Amino acid sequence: MTKSVPGVSVSYAQSGASTKANSLGMRAMQERAYEKRGEQYLLIKSPPASGKSRALMFIALDKLANQGLRQAIIVVPEKSIGASFADEPLSTYGFWADWVVTPKWNLCNAPGEDGGKVNSVGAFLDSDDTVLVCTHATFRFAVDRFGVEAFDDRLIAVDEFHHVSANPDNRLGQHLAEFIARDKVHVVAMTGSYFRGDAEAVLSPGDEAKFDSVTYTYYEQLNGYEWLKQLNIGYFFYSGAYADDILAVLDPDEKTIIHIPSVNSRESTKDKIKEVNHILDALGSWEGVDEATGFQLVKTAAGKTLRIADLVDDDANKRARVLAALKDPAQKNNRDNVDIIIALGMAKEGFDWIWCEHALTVGYRASLTEIVQIIGRATRDAPGKTHARFTNLIAEPDASESAVTEAVNDTLKAIAASLLMEQVLAPRFEFKPKNPTNVAAPDFDYGPDGYDPEKCNVGFHEERGVFQIEIKGLNEPKSPEANRICREDLNEVIASFVQDKVTMERGLFDEELVPEELTQLRMGKIIKDKYPELNEQDQEAVRQHAIAALNLTQQAARIVAGEPSGNTALIDGVRKFAMDVRELDIDLIDRINPFQEAYAILAKTMSEDRLKQVAAAIAAKRTSFSPEDAAEYADRAVRFKKERGRLPSLTASDPWEKQMAEGAAAFMRFRKEGRYGA
Repeated sequence: MTKSVPGVSVSYAQSGASTKANSLGMRAMQERAYEKRGEQYLLIKSPPASGKSRALMFIALDKLANQGLRQAIIVVPEKSIGASFADEPLSTYGFWADWVVTPKWNLCNAPGEDGGKVNSVGAFLDSDDTVLVCTHATFRFAVDRFGVEAFDDRLIAVDEFHHVSANPDNRLGQHLAEFIARDKVHVVAMTGSYFRGDAEAVLSPGDEAKFDSVTYTYYEQLNGYEWLKQLNIGYFFYSGAYADDILAVLDPDEKTIIHIPSVNSRESTKDKIKEVNHILDALGSWEGVDEATGFQLVKTAAGKTLRIADLVDDDANKRARVLAALKDPAQKNNRDNVDIIIALGMAKEGFDWIWCEHALTVGYRASLTEIVQIIGRATRDAPGKTHARFTNLIAEPDASESAVTEAVNDTLKAIAASLLMEQVLAPRFEFKPKNPTNVAAPDFDYGPDGYDPEKCNVGFHEERGVFQIEIKGLNEPKSPEANRICREDLNEVIASFVQDKVTMERGLFDEELVPEELTQLRMGKIIKDKYPELNEQDQEAVRQHAIAALNLTQQAARIVAGEPSGNTALIDGVRKFAMDVRELDIDLIDRINPFQEAYAILAKTMSEDRLKQVAAAIAAKRTSFSPEDAAEYADRAVRFKKERGRLPSLTASDPWEKQMAEGAAAFMRFRKEGRYGA
């Protein structure tokens, strides 16, 4: 039997704010981005469907008209996304200019000069025209041929920026670093994911520090929609063949995109055509193909005829006809044009089907960026669409398997994604140290009793979707960069933390775990590696802010689980947790294992035998202190001595103090053995 992991269920207020336009025709996110149009290097982090393409149009037109730039070059990852930058009559909605791309300079559609798109880039650079649209690949080849200096005094706008990497093998990342070093172009980078580079940094810390960022959160986006009120994210474990169980999670009455597993994954049968046919058979009886669109027609047992778009079939002519029918502008607002889309590598980022209510993905995707992009397919606002959901169908470990490593990894990744999406969908947190001089901030609601100067207060700014939480003993970030990270990038820090395999394994399955080992040691190490340019005090401030944000969201989710879901469920959960403990301090937050709730969910969804099997696979890898970890414990022991005036004791009743002392002793032993070099 297929079982669900109730990972996330969040309701929103339907305020309509994120879809309302100002006098210039800009929605909330676009207005926020336009306010920073004068920045030379600008990074826009905003969810799918929030209007990044049009925000770029506003900014680019201003740079061309008022900031002395000669041309704008828009770079997209694939040809289909080029359509997002087609002509727009912006003046119709109040802006002072229209967005116009001469057809020959939209290289996502045009064949290119002399049949070569790179030649077209060269011709454009020599022309008096102002806007070019091309793919990442075309742009890379053009920079290789013409050199970075050929692009001086131009705007380079990179869409889906998470495709870039600081890895020397990533040519686009290398070119971007060269542009920044030369410092003669403007760059606007846009991404629908907060998790830039799941494994690799997008830019070096020095280059990234030059970017000013605009962050528009999923919470702001969804809370401000007119129609969509609730988003559910669930992970489902199945046994046997997934196609046999798919109807347990697939509702034929919901508009659905199904992503079947990669042929390289363990969920795949290695015959993608047979998998599609199996899904069609499970839905009902096949009635033929619609000649006009190429859609498969399947009649359900209830008598409804489903129109199903098959994007898996490799026949180029068939696929082209289906894609053309899906992209037909005349059908954009027709809810009944198609019911289900089945895809493999397509229909992910940039794919716009506003009616999609359910994104069903079979097999775990290695990249959290890809998960965010797929969820974005279902989070478009559309008339009458009040609910949306993302489901990940994952194979359970088979109790007969001797090697379950891959199954364990998939389970860990699923829990990581669930934790992380819960964080992304929540309001933002602003943490303040509790001081006697603190006063109430304007426009924040502190609950029925108002602001109390004697207690740690929790306020909520409904319009901005921001919690302000006072915490005793909290370190404040001092440098501008540390402040920016605490304000803009906490979700990226948390992404690194929950993707760390050692962290996940210990947090879920180690019964002897001292929570501080995760919250202080592992998170501290991740931040030290991620932000080496920060000093020790700022690294500690970022660590405290990130752990507080993750734990508050987790505690709120635990409190509201099983309660009727109102618009303010998660907000009330945060308030309830923070108020129940009365005096919120950083020591308390560090003592909470952020994976406790994840383990409880996993225990509900997997049989005891399978859960034991996963736990045994983790336990087999458990090791004592490594030299690297011992050094981290020694650092914590030094900090402990500064705060308490004594070293941690090996006989302490506090398990964290005892573990610090053991780690510091191991460090001294390793140093004596010469493990740390000269």
